[in-house]
Amino acid sequence: MKNLLTKEIRLSSHILSYLFVLFSAMALIPGYPILLCAFFTCFGIFHTFQNGRETNDVLYTVLLPIDKKDVVKARFIFVCFIQTIAFVLAAAFTFVRMTYLAKAAPYAENPMMNSNPVFLAWILLVFALFNVIFVGPFYKTAYKFGKPFVEFIIGSMLIIGIAEVLHHVPGLEFLNTSEKLPLQFALLLAAFVIYVFATVISCRVSQKIFEMLDL
Repeated sequence: MKNLLTKEIRLSSHILSYLFVLFSAMALIPGYPILLCAFFTCFGIFHTFQNGRETNDVLYTVLLPIDKKDVVKARFIFVCFIQTIAFVLAAAFTFVRMTYLAKAAPYAENPMMNSNPVFLAWILLVFALFNVIFVGPFYKTAYKFGKPFVEFIIGSMLIIGIAEVLHHVPGLEFLNTSEKLPLQFALLLAAFVIYVFATVISCRVSQKIFEMLDL
């Protein structure tokens, strides 16, 4: 598995998968739907799948002396690796926003989402959606990804829209502030549990499907 992961990170991955994690810096942009940073991270990962299809990476990998289920597992780990980098960067920028820039006027008067623990929770939900709707279904054929990615685009835009609307609902204003932090961190923890559960289930289902797939 170690060698397979090394292959995923060094050979199979597309450079955009790494570059697009820098969109996490959008956490500092006021007056902008900053949750799009999660979408762009997933879009970067999408390029690795696209590159793999064009180079017949899946077929090459299954010809190696390894279990087919490990091919899926390694790709899921790679996806989580990129998502973790993006999340950590977003968390770092969120910390800066909530501490050194806490009193900055652009954030106090921002009608859009501000970066806080709830924002980080939304990021995890977008990542979970990507892993379930795109990464998992890809292994039904191991080469078709157009429809799953369009479905992810629609789903992620719905999540972003809901996230931007909720903090305007009376009683939910705290979702866009630095207030009620214990509750915000509880929501972040819940999103993390959902992310882990959804990713693990998607991986296991994909492994079973891929093992029966005749390439």
